[in-house]
Amino acid sequence: MIRVLIADDQDLVRTGFRLILQAEPDLDVVGEAAHGAAAVRMAAQLHPDIVVMDIRMPVLDGIAATRQLLTAHGTTRVVILTTFDFDEYVFAALAAGASGFLLKDVKAAALADALRTVHAGEALLAPSVTKRLIERFVAHQPVASVAPTSLGNLTGREREVLVMIARGLSNDAIASALFVSPATVKTHISRIFAKLDVRDRAQAVIAAYNAGLVKPEVQA
Repeated sequence: MIRVLIADDQDLVRTGFRLILQAEPDLDVVGEAAHGAAAVRMAAQLHPDIVVMDIRMPVLDGIAATRQLLTAHGTTRVVILTTFDFDEYVFAALAAGASGFLLKDVKAAALADALRTVHAGEALLAPSVTKRLIERFVAHQPVASVAPTSLGNLTGREREVLVMIARGLSNDAIASALFVSPATVKTHISRIFAKLDVRDRAQAVIAAYNAGLVKPEVQA
């Protein structure tokens, strides 16, 4: 069972998401928070697997709440709700450790699958959109601290897989390109996460860009 906490200052959004998710047999909405401070407090009490986090909330915004929550509860994943109209907020969410993004108008059928995807750590949400945001994020940020020794610990095949992850390929696409099974790809990815000390695919992609393994292709 995947435990979900919904943080949004709009009651209608929280209610709609809860009704959609509670209809799924493997998803359990364990709480709702109307602002970031409540989300941090409730996460400490309820230990959700995923927090669906709005950005613009009173008391404590979603960026600060994400940073606090992940510092205290590193195994929890945060999915940011965004309209993509305010890219600086999205960049800040990436820096704070968010694992993915959902549009506020996400289709009901896609919402549950998106949370399962993030929980499994198998693929980014909306790979083309998230990849673009990460490229812009990296291009506008100082080079981060991915130690060369960490990247050097990767095998040649693991580096190859990391590049494919950074380019937005799914596990199945990577398996097809490398003529291996999806299970083998999952093993490579697990080892990449461990060696780079990252929690999920989004953070691994940022690490690949920051280490210079992949170059941003930012549109003017």
